[in-house]
Amino acid sequence: MSIHIFEDLVEFIEAKINDNIWLFGDKLPSIRCLAAEHGVSKNTVIRALMELEQKGLVEAKPKVGYFVSKINKTHKIPQQLYPNLAPLEVTVPEIFYDIMSRSAAFDILPKSTPLPPSNHLIELNRHISRALRDSVHNKSMYYDSPLGLESLRQQIKDRYRLRGLSLGVDDFCITSGCQHALFLALLVTCKPGDNVAVESPAFYGVVQLLEQLNLNIIEVSASAVSGLDPDELEKALAHWQIKACIVTPTFATPTGSTMPVKAREKLISLANAHDFAVIEDDIYGELSFTNNIAPLKALDSQQRVILCSSFSKSLSRDLRIGWIAAGRWQDDVVRLKLTSQLASCQTQQQGIASFISSGGFRRHLDHFTRTLQHQRQQLLTALAKYWPNNIRYTVPKGGIALWLELDSNIDTAKLYNETIKETIIITPGALFTCSNYYRNYIRLSFNHPTVGKREKAIKTLGQLIKNHST
Repeated sequence: MSIHIFEDLVEFIEAKINDNIWLFGDKLPSIRCLAAEHGVSKNTVIRALMELEQKGLVEAKPKVGYFVSKINKTHKIPQQLYPNLAPLEVTVPEIFYDIMSRSAAFDILPKSTPLPPSNHLIELNRHISRALRDSVHNKSMYYDSPLGLESLRQQIKDRYRLRGLSLGVDDFCITSGCQHALFLALLVTCKPGDNVAVESPAFYGVVQLLEQLNLNIIEVSASAVSGLDPDELEKALAHWQIKACIVTPTFATPTGSTMPVKAREKLISLANAHDFAVIEDDIYGELSFTNNIAPLKALDSQQRVILCSSFSKSLSRDLRIGWIAAGRWQDDVVRLKLTSQLASCQTQQQGIASFISSGGFRRHLDHFTRTLQHQRQQLLTALAKYWPNNIRYTVPKGGIALWLELDSNIDTAKLYNETIKETIIITPGALFTCSNYYRNYIRLSFNHPTVGKREKAIKTLGQLIKNHST
């Protein structure tokens, strides 16, 4: 397919919308009609429509077609803030523990009627059940090997090969989730009192780990679109010794940002020059709505990138199965795993490995990423309909969350105390910093559809925000 044909089609549809020839709510011509009219293949049309959906110009309605979206096409991105580049002691706010106690990390309405499981997750459970039946005779009286089940590590290795990273089976070690992997990475690279650079806004799970391990945090400014700013990290390195930098280069939480290749290359260059470890949280790496994105470790030239991830976001939070590829620290990680976990569940590992090898995981991801993309559009449409028009927000091309900046006089931590009275659970910006930043910011997840009770919750939340804005 010629790239010019694709770009011409995108520009044609975009012009129709921007010139108000096709208005909000209008149904676009069918894929077949667009293909015939422009003399292109259906696949070219589908790709063009997906590109326009990424821009927020069109919205797909299953079994109906594509429609002009009501999303504000000129929305503004949340402002990038610049924390003071100095080490701080870490204290996790109490609101974090309250949110986790309500099982509400990625759902504003956790007590809403749960969705039925997808056919792919039912298939996964069959693979795990089969492995459980086999384990009665084969594995029940034996511990898992320190590295974890080889067949699962093989499948993980093959998944990364598809994303441009070539590692060996023994380069991976199975862990009890991504948080455990991050914990091991910090243990082998840092000692109490060391400085750790973290992108700001930061994943609150990392903040929690730093507090428990008595490590200092240096918050490094991150763009809501392009992630950690390596120039800001370079400024910090001029004044402070940094032992590790924790970063989520692909669809970071809370922003959904993705670091460009040049920023990734500079980060690796800084790590090599200043001798610090780069701890990569790749937990959202598989959740791309467009093309596969290679992990940061694919650029690792000195075995100093520690890759951490799990199946909790791409498959199921109930599966506490993750992995770590620790490069030069791999042997130390395996020894520490024996201390902190001893062994992983063999039946879950065997079931997941069987599920991946059968093609079930690939089919699940194809369906799940399309669902997430649609749910992102649902959430954005609801925000445009019910929330003030001066909000700033991200439109990530993968992952599961948006980052929003509200009116400057709104304190989302205080707003949290109001929303819980309505059984609505928000995630205030205060959770993603150890400084007094992001007071008027909020993370919202599109991990669930914005329909029914959840759409009403977004409407109620929008009214509360409007009340605080006046």
